[in-house]
Amino acid sequence: MSLRIASGGSVPKKTKTENGLERSSDDELETPSAFNPKYRVCPYLDTINRPLLDFDFEKLCSISLTRINVYACLVCGKYFQGRGTNTHAYTHSVSEAHHVFLNLQTLRFYCLPDNYEIIDSSLDDIKYVLNPTFVTQDIRNLDRSEPKYSRTIDGTLYLPGVVGLNNIKANDYCNVVLHALSHVGPLRNYFLREQSYARIKRPPGDSMFNLVQRFGELMRKIWNPRNFKAHVSPHEMLQAVVLWSNKRFQITEQGDPIDFLSWFLHTLHRAMKGNKKPDSSIIYKIFLGEMKIYTRKIPPVDLDDTQKALLLATEEYQVKCEESNFLYLTCDLPPPPLFTDEFRENIIPQVNLYQLLAKFNGQTEKEYKTYKDNFLKRFEITRLPQYIILYIKRFTKNTFFLEKNPTIVNFPIKNVDFGDILSMPNRDQIKDTKYNLVANIVHDGEPKKGTYRAHILHKANSKWYEMQDLHVTEILPQMITLTESYIQIYERSDDQ
Repeated sequence: MSLRIASGGSVPKKTKTENGLERSSDDELETPSAFNPKYRVCPYLDTINRPLLDFDFEKLCSISLTRINVYACLVCGKYFQGRGTNTHAYTHSVSEAHHVFLNLQTLRFYCLPDNYEIIDSSLDDIKYVLNPTFVTQDIRNLDRSEPKYSRTIDGTLYLPGVVGLNNIKANDYCNVVLHALSHVGPLRNYFLREQSYARIKRPPGDSMFNLVQRFGELMRKIWNPRNFKAHVSPHEMLQAVVLWSNKRFQITEQGDPIDFLSWFLHTLHRAMKGNKKPDSSIIYKIFLGEMKIYTRKIPPVDLDDTQKALLLATEEYQVKCEESNFLYLTCDLPPPPLFTDEFRENIIPQVNLYQLLAKFNGQTEKEYKTYKDNFLKRFEITRLPQYIILYIKRFTKNTFFLEKNPTIVNFPIKNVDFGDILSMPNRDQIKDTKYNLVANIVHDGEPKKGTYRAHILHKANSKWYEMQDLHVTEILPQMITLTESYIQIYERSDDQ
């Protein structure tokens, strides 16, 4: 006897499942009971091996490599297709005597080869690891209350939000960006709630590699307080990146974090149906700033004063103003000294952050060369975003090689005043122009051969952590300012 909820006394329709078995159309409404043969007390739950369970990798059958109707064996952790007779999961259960399986899409548990569903609250922790969920109150408390350490299956303590990311081969340039973005509060909060982006339609043919969904899953796993291990693999997320970027970004070749960050933010914006309006996506709401770019053409150097004066009077050589948006600001380092004597050979050049920001004060001009002409440009910030991303340009391409500038940038961790680079009419419109650092990405070593690491601020305990793939260590904020900063993210102080 099975308990059903049916309206008007109608008889539920029978449908064929993926394994050829008949199932009622309202099976989801069936109630487990001692008289319902589809639900039984499973005697094999003690064979589940939680330390072997890893849901961070692609959800595909280990034999057929299909992504359709995949089940995880909870005894050995491998993935197999189907659960009916002659399927890989069924064959595995018979040959290996592994009986407990989880459907990776429906999150329902089954016992094979008997093929009955298992309903048991002791399995909820497995379901949560596969698909962590957050309620609004939990999200609000992430930055407010003192963070609590969680314990993994093997007893390791970890702090949710501060967990290592696997470096599959050469994806540390992606990992540092993902670490940094996971501590941008509004972005994190948006992606921790799956309802925020559940209605975003997936493009045709993108049933498994939706970039928005994959980023949300990764964000929820990074902040999961009930994880089985103290690290997360971004494998599925990076598989989506490889696909969406047409293999521009790989997990087997070292890349540039600023290229990845720029592409990732723009692609997320478009994937969430964002347009040119500042509030059209969560990306633009957080990171989009506005500026004016003034450009004037430089006359050729081989002209005399009279000829130059005549050229400067023409429309071609007049100052042109263009309004533009930005998601990050590029800061140019001064060139390092070409020659040093024996007493200065070990001295590393230094520069103050405010010297770099002077580029955007609307007055400083910088020369830009093109194939035919040279131009002078000056930049004037007209609106500062909630979060400012600074890209410190360390690499320059010469004819033969890529050169790195080792100059150290001196910057304060807190109360960086960006007000000086706002245009005069806009200064009074913003109450607070001071920003605090929340993430700092560093490059170590030679160009193309170096490695990347990230410093992130856990706002709940005001402590800084250094993240380099799987390695997580606490770091003093004074040490951050001594590194070769490459990308920085600042948060407006009135938003904290």
